[in-house]
Order: sequence, then structure tokens, then C-alpha cells
Amino acid sequence: MKFVDEATIHVQAGDGGNGCVSFRREKAIPFGGPDGGDGGDGGSIHAVADINLNTLADFRFTRSFKAKRGENGSSANCRGAGGEDLEIPMPLGTRIVDVETQELIGELTRDGQRVKLAQGGFHGLGNTRFKSSINRSPRQSTPGSPGEQRELALELSLMGDVGLLGLPNAGKSTLLSSASAARPKIADYPFTTLYPQPGVVSCGLGRSFVMMDIPGLIEGAASGAGLGIRFLKHLQRTRLLLHLVDVNPPDGGDIVSHIKTIRAELKEFGEALDEREQWLVFNKADTLAPEELDALVKKSLRRLRFKGRHFVISAATRAGVAELCEAAMQWVESNRAAQAAAANESDESSDTPE
Repeated sequence: MKFVDEATIHVQAGDGGNGCVSFRREKAIPFGGPDGGDGGDGGSIHAVADINLNTLADFRFTRSFKAKRGENGSSANCRGAGGEDLEIPMPLGTRIVDVETQELIGELTRDGQRVKLAQGGFHGLGNTRFKSSINRSPRQSTPGSPGEQRELALELSLMGDVGLLGLPNAGKSTLLSSASAARPKIADYPFTTLYPQPGVVSCGLGRSFVMMDIPGLIEGAASGAGLGIRFLKHLQRTRLLLHLVDVNPPDGGDIVSHIKTIRAELKEFGEALDEREQWLVFNKADTLAPEELDALVKKSLRRLRFKGRHFVISAATRAGVAELCEAAMQWVESNRAAQAAAANESDESSDTPE
């Protein structure tokens, strides 16, 4: 199925049912009085996060959603039935923005999470509501209010623990296929990967993380070159960035310049991507002699003044891949534990009576 990470939909909640004007007419009851019932509330529309979805492709063809209206009230003080709420399943990582106001309606980050997209209309009042000591026979009622309508923009940012970034043909797809069961397209030409590809990396029983292969970035990606913004935004949800570097680039360029190009794009894009934990991964080690490779890596780190962690691997031969995945797994586990501790501390502080 084609990957789709942006869509626009129109949602219309149900209108409220109208109130009823009616009077009780029964034999031997001369003063029956008003008995018009209220209408029913209109159905609302909710987005529901579904962990089984990973694309917005369904919204390419179905773009309009309308909830049912509430039924009108009737005599004998019968209230109209409320319109049934409409639930729209969406993948985790979906951001929902109002097109007109650019307001962020919500963000789906956990399975089963619900976000209200449009409020159903309020029910109309029947004439029974208007009965009083000075108005024994009211002939007035109110119509139901219209349901809310919105034009919404959906943006999907896939959720992964580890993100792969680098220039085209740096070997990101090869690494993903070596480390996980994912089978992305691999070829010897740039931009083989056309959309983000997730893969689950297993590091033993009960130990796994999601690795995200992002299509190759080029200079100017943060400004939209090569659909760069659409790709960079998928890194916003990753905890750890693995910057893959081809130690033997086909154009014979300087790998330090290549590294600086990607780092500059991360900084220009914003969202604090350049401040995120980032490791350098020197790939295609099998294409150079060991002495030449060692000298190249040391020289590059010295020129960059890079103080973070670095790895030397060959994704094609899987040399060093297991060590890289284990180190990433340990980092992700430590990060998860820190986040869980922070969440527990926050819950405890909120439960403490003032």
C-alpha cells in the first residue's frame, strides 16, 4: 500500500433534534397541558488511535465524515434519540490541525486515545420546558443547534525509538534490513527509499526497539528541497539519531562536509533535532583497507571535534551491526526507565494533597 503521511478531511457533526410542540388530549382530562418533548443531541466525531494502522492512505478516497443528527422530540414528553457518535480510526503519531485557524486539535500518541474533532449539536427544547404559572399553554419550542463543521489537516509522524539519517546511498536501508525483518528496497542509485520505513530490532527476549529509515536528505532539505521537511518531521518522535556516513562516497567527496551538511539541515529545521542524542555510524567499512579506514575515522572525528559515540560498521556484511544495535538497545532502555520514573514522580506530586 502506498505510504501517505498527509491528508485533509472534512468533518461535520450531527445537528441537534428539534423540540416538539404538543398538548395532552385524553378523555376525561380537560386540562391536559403541554407534553412536547425535547429533541436528541447530535452525534459528535472522534479520532481514535489504532496501533494497527501506519498510514493515512484510507483518507485519499474517503475525505468527508458526517455524524448522525438527533431525532426530533415527540408528544407524551418523549425525547428524541441522540445521534450516534462517529469514530474515525487513525494511526499513532497523527497530528490534527484545524485548516482555518491552524489550531492543533490533538495528537494521537497512545493506542485507544480519543480526540474530539467536532461537537454534535445541542438538542432543541419542547414546549413542556416553557410551562409556567403564567403561561399554562406555551406554543413555543426551539430548534436543535447545528453540529460543528471543520476542515482538518492530518499529518503523520511515525513513532520510532531510533532514527536513521544521512545522505542518499549512505546505507540506511541496508542497515535496517540487516538489523530487522524489514525489507526496504535497496539499489545502487540515490533516493531508493521514497517514504519512511520502520523495522523492529530484536536484541533478545523481551528486548526490542523500533528503527526508522528516513529517506536520504540533501542540502536545503529543511527548506523543502527533495521533500526534506516531510521526511525530517518523522525524526521528531525518535529518541536517538544514528547518522550514517559512507566512508567511501561514490562522488569522492569529503565525508566531513557531508556530515556537516546533514547537521546544518537538522539545526535549520528546528524542533531541537540538532540537540537530540546523535551517534556517528561510519558505514561501508568493507570498502576500505583497515589502516586507511582507521586513519579516516580518526581524522574525521578530530576535524569535527565530535565528542559523542561513534561506530564503524558494514551493513552489507553485518560487521559491527550487532554491537551497534545492542548499544542502541541499552540507550533506549535507559531512556525509557528515566521517562517512566519522571512520569511516576509527576503522578505522585499531583496526588499529594495541598
